[in-house]
Amino acid sequence: MGKRLTAVLGTGQTHHRAKRTDVSMPGLLREAIDRALLDARVDWPDIDAVVIGKAPDLFEGVMMPELFLADAIGASGKPLLRVHTAGSVGGSTALVAASLVQAGVHHRVLTVAFEKQSESNAMWALSILPPFQMPVGAGAGGYFAPHVRSYIRRSGAPEHVGAMVAVKDRRNGARNPYAHLRQADITLESVRSSTMLWDPIRYDETCPSSDGACAMVLGDEAAGDAVPGGAAWIHATAMRTEPTTFAGRDQVNPQAGRDAAAALWREAGITDPLSDIDAAEIYVPFSWFEPMWLENLGFAGEGQGWRLTEAGETALDGRLPVNPSGGVMATNPIGASGMLRFAEAAKQVMGRAGDYQVDGARRALGHAYGGGSQFFAMWVVGADKPTT
Repeated sequence: MGKRLTAVLGTGQTHHRAKRTDVSMPGLLREAIDRALLDARVDWPDIDAVVIGKAPDLFEGVMMPELFLADAIGASGKPLLRVHTAGSVGGSTALVAASLVQAGVHHRVLTVAFEKQSESNAMWALSILPPFQMPVGAGAGGYFAPHVRSYIRRSGAPEHVGAMVAVKDRRNGARNPYAHLRQADITLESVRSSTMLWDPIRYDETCPSSDGACAMVLGDEAAGDAVPGGAAWIHATAMRTEPTTFAGRDQVNPQAGRDAAAALWREAGITDPLSDIDAAEIYVPFSWFEPMWLENLGFAGEGQGWRLTEAGETALDGRLPVNPSGGVMATNPIGASGMLRFAEAAKQVMGRAGDYQVDGARRALGHAYGGGSQFFAMWVVGADKPTT
């Protein structure tokens, strides 16, 4: 029969902060879950299964937190799955949840992802010597900065492009009541004068470290049809993976990302993503990754992504608004960051994005990546049911 029609019925997220000392880990998740259930107009008995995701356990120092979170997230007596694909896990978790509905296994699935980074140290967790593999040794910024330098050299991008992305995303985040960083007064000058952390990445071109969670309720066609004002219908999904290191690997434009995007557009029936997508929530933890991923996703030719950014095409009122919510540059609870991209895409096509709503958004992209740019997860959601 193929995939069954599946929709996002409702979304919820926490208020994101550097330290959410006002709630426990279970309380953090319930904040997002309760909002998602309310938004979807369903209650616990309506949920058939729960899928939870988070980034490496060392990010909080709590091993297998799903074991003690089961009752708080409504999984008692129901199937519970844990997903882990490094920083892309929020997106992968949403896709696993969607697959359970698409396969006809469940009618409604609750999915939630989170991170409470303040209770450990993600930089330390990414820098220790792991068994049986090469250590990163420098945290995320130190690992990705050489890739940014390679992109700049290969594309000829001017040095102010990274600052332009930071200003755009942080100003967008100022419109988002849940965002961690809300900097309406940020300027190109202030970004370019901020401290250099990992050449060429400056302090204000870097994502924050956030405590937060995101949840969604996904449902089948009957459940989607019942959503007042319309659901966000899943038009296509894709996940691809590649090893962290191998001879000849292109870490500026990874093959797994290109393959996932090609599969996504093919399934969605999209031949020109720049024209056919109305809003894109792209995983941009360092500002320079916007032009890099625009190319990797097929919105621009190789070496041309920065031109879309510089021309203002990715602004809220541009041809392809990228990260209207503020994105990872404004909010980064790592385990939830990918799901936030997926949920924000759904909010756009449901017309529920408030002050950062893109006018006329009918189809939107949610995108996540993780590890050493090796895990990719993405979906296209639309206001209309997908045509078969």
